Amino acid sequence: MTTIESAGRISGAGAGFLDRERTIAVAGFNRWLVPPAALCIHLCIGMAYGFSVFWLPLSRAIGLTAPKACPDISLWQELFTTTCDWKVASLGWMYTLFFVFLGVSAAIWGGWLERVGPRKAGFVAALCWCGGLVLGAIGIYVHQLWVMWLGCGVIGGVGLGLGYISPVSTLVKWFPDRRGMATGMAIMGFGGGAMIGFPLADWLMNQFKTSTSVGAWETFLAMGAGYLVFMMIGAFRYRLPPAGWRPDGWTPPSEKKSMISEHHVHLNNAHKTPQFWLIWWVLCLNVSAGIGVLGMASPILQEIFAGKLIGLPDVGFNALTTAQKAQIATIAAGFGGLLSLFNIGGRFFWASMSDLMGRKNTYYTFFILGIVLYALAPTFAAMGSKLLFVLAIGIIVSMYGGGFATVPAYLADMFGTQFVGAIHGRLLTAWSTAGIIGPVIVNYIREFQLAAGVPRDQVYNSTMYILCAMLVAGLICNYLIKPVNPKWYMSEAEVAKLQASTAGANAGQTGSFGIGTGGLDGKAALFWAFVAIPLAYGVYMTLLSAVKIF
Repeated sequence: MTTIESAGRISGAGAGFLDRERTIAVAGFNRWLVPPAALCIHLCIGMAYGFSVFWLPLSRAIGLTAPKACPDISLWQELFTTTCDWKVASLGWMYTLFFVFLGVSAAIWGGWLERVGPRKAGFVAALCWCGGLVLGAIGIYVHQLWVMWLGCGVIGGVGLGLGYISPVSTLVKWFPDRRGMATGMAIMGFGGGAMIGFPLADWLMNQFKTSTSVGAWETFLAMGAGYLVFMMIGAFRYRLPPAGWRPDGWTPPSEKKSMISEHHVHLNNAHKTPQFWLIWWVLCLNVSAGIGVLGMASPILQEIFAGKLIGLPDVGFNALTTAQKAQIATIAAGFGGLLSLFNIGGRFFWASMSDLMGRKNTYYTFFILGIVLYALAPTFAAMGSKLLFVLAIGIIVSMYGGGFATVPAYLADMFGTQFVGAIHGRLLTAWSTAGIIGPVIVNYIREFQLAAGVPRDQVYNSTMYILCAMLVAGLICNYLIKPVNPKWYMSEAEVAKLQASTAGANAGQTGSFGIGTGGLDGKAALFWAFVAIPLAYGVYMTLLSAVKIF
């Protein structure tokens, strides 16, 4: 038994309540209660994107008003020092830990998730993510960076991975008629978590701040407690449809016309197919292009437009005063916030559009439109048009988010729904790879261009054209994707054996069973409001920051 499986097992009656069999929906259950359950978890773990709000306060956790710096200290010494403040760069390693362990845990325990169901996986994800925050708070309190890395980065990263993939197989089973929209709703929450968590953390630190504390460890504890409540609500509201369930009146589309398979491919065989690796590269190349720009959004806007942002059209970045640079940095922060809205909106919009266009055509759109916009971005910059440039980058980022939200439905189309959560977990290694490729290309080409004496307002031109080439490669990979060879399909007997635990009295039957009907009734509307109100708060705070660009 793995450590994760042991953590999810509780003795006595509690164990039964977490078991997969206890999550099977009964007659009268409304499927529209499942997406907000997924959002409860994704809106919490999405705070991983907003952790930078802690870096500056933590960089003066000892000095309080200014960092107590030790210039010659090594990273190894920083892990254990109790007398020197941490460097922002050292704290920034948390991002690497987050997404490395997200990908690793999703790949390792995706199969376990499929066996035990989303409730137990969501429960363990909540314990890991929130427990990681508590351990991180202890690390801040005793000023031990290694404890913070272990708590938030490693243990919290495992929670990220399990929490990220837990709703995927659940939602595609509940919404076979709208797979893209369903996964888009959930994964939208991961992008939105930072919009809520960033201003909330900033507010909490100001409330907890004293003459002896920057308020960070107290904020970690408060957010950990709040997130635990939200994530447990989400985990315990998960339900699975019985085997053979389908929406009332819905019939599967023709495989030949839609490339949506009615068959299932086993987890152990999915990675042996060319389709898995082609989709892996499709996701990797789409994300690499988007993440590189997203990670450098603030300096890109500042260096390209410089004085134009504050009404000084002829003043370049190097000619700005310190106060003016601080002024445009604030405006560029609004640009980052605006891109987060495009990121979130793209996750829902493009994934929903994929239900109408088909997954392959949606990725064609990402690559062709992305090539055009990346190629035009230097022209928009040369024109001095902030509106066109911001809009182009915003659409690019929307397709970055859309790629994440559409790929689970793409996998379900190719490999069936039986193991889609686990297959998705393994595919997320493409995200980890893209997290290295994209920033390296953007950052290192920028440094090379600056060293060569290229003006700052033109330093990203070559980068944009290189990203175009990456998208061309992605376009080719997408073109090569064809239906899976039937030799990889599971037999009906194999599928029936796996589904036996969820079939119950409905074994061998198909139909609605009186489940999943009702639309957005009062109960579902209240649950949706529960998750929509904090999300609306995040959008409002982001828009207040974004309007400063124009």
